[in-house]
Amino acid sequence: MTPHLSAEGIRKSFGEKTVLDGASLSVGTGELMALLGPSGCGKSTLLRIVAGLLPKDAGEVRIGGRNMASTPARERGVGFVFQDYALFPRMTALENVAFGLRIRGVEARERNRKARAMIDLVGLSEEADRPVDRLSGGQRQRVALARALAVEPFLLLLDEPLSALDVKVRERLRREIKAVQKKVGITALVVTHDQEEAMELGDRIAVMNDGGIEQIASPREVYQEPATEFVARFVGDVNVLPGQMYHGYAYSGSLAIRMTGGSPPREESWVKVILRPEDISVHPPGIAEAGQSQAKVESVSFQGTHLRATLLTEEGYSLTALLLRSHPMAGKLAEGDAVRVEALRGSVLPDPFGKREPEYYL
Repeated sequence: MTPHLSAEGIRKSFGEKTVLDGASLSVGTGELMALLGPSGCGKSTLLRIVAGLLPKDAGEVRIGGRNMASTPARERGVGFVFQDYALFPRMTALENVAFGLRIRGVEARERNRKARAMIDLVGLSEEADRPVDRLSGGQRQRVALARALAVEPFLLLLDEPLSALDVKVRERLRREIKAVQKKVGITALVVTHDQEEAMELGDRIAVMNDGGIEQIASPREVYQEPATEFVARFVGDVNVLPGQMYHGYAYSGSLAIRMTGGSPPREESWVKVILRPEDISVHPPGIAEAGQSQAKVESVSFQGTHLRATLLTEEGYSLTALLLRSHPMAGKLAEGDAVRVEALRGSVLPDPFGKREPEYYL
């Protein structure tokens, strides 16, 4: 099936600095893909190239199967929501939403009907006639989304749409954006550096680093089966340990780790073991059972819903573990305690150098 949006081998440099180095992705019809990565990795540049706001040096952009090489931005059927909203401050919310329809020559009555429908869709009916400079940041972002959708674009692009808002407003708005996108059924690509935002918004996540895309997968797969060490470290907290494969398990010292998916590497090969903190089980001191390791508690911090503990295994590896408040050990852990640790699950990445020194993995 032809993807709704495809970008293949996109390259872009500014002077001697290469910003995009062969980045490729494809987005299916009705899908919302989150383009996730650190600042400066090229994600906003890629978004602007897709929109036609920046020229590319090489590669191909197709929207609806059509090559966009000679298609200007205004003819691509793209709606764009900017980080700074790009609204007209003295116009009302309704006038801002209707603006794109007006410049497209839509008749006044139809223009007003469509604009009000979009205002209603984003939950701003009561604020429709207020100037946008009297609206909150969250309300202005909804106006920007309604304006982008009012012209019935073929593709919706959002560049860090929630980064200027406080945490609580961001949490609420990302749920609303997802709901509106699914209700309208529009294909969308959203740029973000916020991992939680990408996990909640994206049907799939494209993780970007240094001008290229390292993995495209569902949020669950990106988290549980990262394709690279960068993905593992960028998406959530992680423990990275040296290991070796034996009979389908990865052994890191006395810890035995069961793989969450995929085919295990060849027998006795060296690997990097990827362990999420919530997959580290902590037990009272005693004789270690098979697959467990003795450890010492180095630090403990209370973080509301859970306890965060730093542990040092008998092999000298540092582990971060998260324990829910309901965990039997949560109220008992203290710095200096002896405990036993167990890895409930994990994933592995090839380690061709077979490094064994603990400091290599910090």
